[in-house]
Amino acid sequence: MGKTLMSALVYEGPREMNVRGMSIPEPADGEVLIRVAKAGICGSELSGYLGHNSLRKPPLVMGHEFSGTIAALGQGVQGFSPGERVTVNPLLSCHVCRSCREGRPQLCESRKIVGVHRPGAFAEYTTAPAASVYRLPESVSMEAGTLAEPLACAIHAARLAELDPADRLLIYGGGPIGLLLLQAARRFGLSGIVLAELNPHRRRIAEELGAIAVTGEEELRAVMPEGGFDVVADAVGAAATRMQSALNARLGGRVVFSGLHEADSPLPVNVIIRNELKLRGAFCYDDADFETALQWLADGSVGLDDWFKISPLSEGKASFELLLSDPGPVAKIVLSI
Repeated sequence: MGKTLMSALVYEGPREMNVRGMSIPEPADGEVLIRVAKAGICGSELSGYLGHNSLRKPPLVMGHEFSGTIAALGQGVQGFSPGERVTVNPLLSCHVCRSCREGRPQLCESRKIVGVHRPGAFAEYTTAPAASVYRLPESVSMEAGTLAEPLACAIHAARLAELDPADRLLIYGGGPIGLLLLQAARRFGLSGIVLAELNPHRRRIAEELGAIAVTGEEELRAVMPEGGFDVVADAVGAAATRMQSALNARLGGRVVFSGLHEADSPLPVNVIIRNELKLRGAFCYDDADFETALQWLADGSVGLDDWFKISPLSEGKASFELLLSDPGPVAKIVLSI
C-alpha cells in the first residue's frame, strides 16, 4: 500500500506550498492509517508557512486539527475497526518521563506533534498512534471534529486561569483560540466577557457569541471594571497584547499567555512585581482537556460551525494566503481532503 500515491499539500519553503503526489503511508506497529476527511488550518501553521516557525521545516505536510475514518490497522492495534469516524490528539508524548507521569503530557521532555515532527493531515491519508485516536461522537460532524484540538487548548488556558463565575475576563484576540476561549469561559459560568480584536468581522463573531467586543485600548477603557480585570488572556502573542495584558489586570490579578506569534516581548516587570500578578503560560492541553473538548462538541454547546469556510485541498495555498489577508466573516478555514 505504501507505493500507492495520494495527494498531499506540501510546505516547501516560505510562502511555497503545493499539492504533490506522495506514497500512502503504512501504519507502524500500534498505529492506525486514517483517511483524512477534514483538516483545519491553525494560526501556528500560518507562521510556519511564512517561515517564522523554527519547528516546521520544509518539506513538510502540516495539519494537526483533523478528522477522518480509519482505513487500516497496524500490527497489535485492538479496539478500532476500519470505517470508524475518528479524530486524533496530535500531541504525542513518551508516557514515562516525569511530566507524563504527573499527568502533564504537554510538558513531555520528548513531545512530538503530528504535522510538525511527522507528516500531518493536509493529505488524503496520515498515520497516528492508536493511543492518540478518539472516536467522534455521532452528533459531531467531520467539520466540527477539527475543533477538538484548538478547543482543548482553550479549555486548558481557562483551567490554568482558575476561572470563577464572578471573574471579569478580558481576552486579546478574536482568532479561533480566542473565540473558543470565550465560549469555554462562558461554560465556566462567566459573563460580561470583553474581547479585544482589530478585525471587524471577528469582533462581530465575538459579539454573536456573547462577548463585549472592542477595537482597542480607548474603547476598552469604557468597559473596564474599576481597578482592572480579574483575568486577562492573551491569545495573540504580540508584544503589544502581552504588554497590555499585564497592564490591564487588577492588583493580584491573573494573566494567561497562550499566543505564540512573537518569540520575545518586553513586559512591565515592575508592574508585575508591585501588583503581584500571577502569570501563566498555557501550552497545548492534557488528555482530560481533549476529552472535555469532545464532550462539549458532542453536546453542541461550543463550536464555530457558522463561521467555517470549507475549501478543497487543491486551494490549500490560496487558503493560507486568504487567512494572511482578510478572509471576511470566517473564524476557521477547513480543508476538505
